[in-house]
Amino acid sequence: MSTEAKTALLAQFARVAKALGNPTRLDLLDLLTQAERSVDELARSAGMPVGNTSAQLRALHAAGLAASRRHGTRIYYRLAGDDVAALYRALREVARMHLPDAEAARAAYLGSDEPAEPVTRGELLRRAQAGEVLVIDVRPPAEYAAGHIPGAVSVPLADLPAQLESLPADAEFVAYCRGAYCVLARDAARQLRASGRAARHLADGMLEWRLDGLPVVAA
Repeated sequence: MSTEAKTALLAQFARVAKALGNPTRLDLLDLLTQAERSVDELARSAGMPVGNTSAQLRALHAAGLAASRRHGTRIYYRLAGDDVAALYRALREVARMHLPDAEAARAAYLGSDEPAEPVTRGELLRRAQAGEVLVIDVRPPAEYAAGHIPGAVSVPLADLPAQLESLPADAEFVAYCRGAYCVLARDAARQLRASGRAARHLADGMLEWRLDGLPVVAA
């Protein structure tokens, strides 16, 4: 192989790395691991202007990380494949394992250690199948509809305070959200415990659950 050919090959790899080298695009990629969404929906979820969101999504598309389709006047984006979700997962774990600053940032974002130890995927699967816990999905409804843990009840975090009275007081709850770096499940578990209920959160979330081939159902 000539030097020029090798450089051209590496340049293609670099296109993917460049697309990943932007916090805004990683935020959008994180949302796309959960469900296909329109540009408008992604902009609202990410708290960004539609124009900037669209530009960042086009960059992900150009790098082969996202696919798109048009429906009427709207453009919808989704991950190009499960391998992209696996790459995103690996990127986060490599950063955490090898960059002290990444671990410090993780701790600052997710908060202090919880009084109740997080639930592993294996424990949740076993206890949910045995009917020992009430599993709540605290992601937005569209993400729940796209795929959720069997038996999980949709209780978006924003709706949890209003629904507390309707939730059983004697049940043990396990909350989950998007992944290992999602704060929604932690916040839900804190609110549930503050209301006097037994509650823990899944140690990671839907991203890891899917990638490990665990059962998923769609609404």
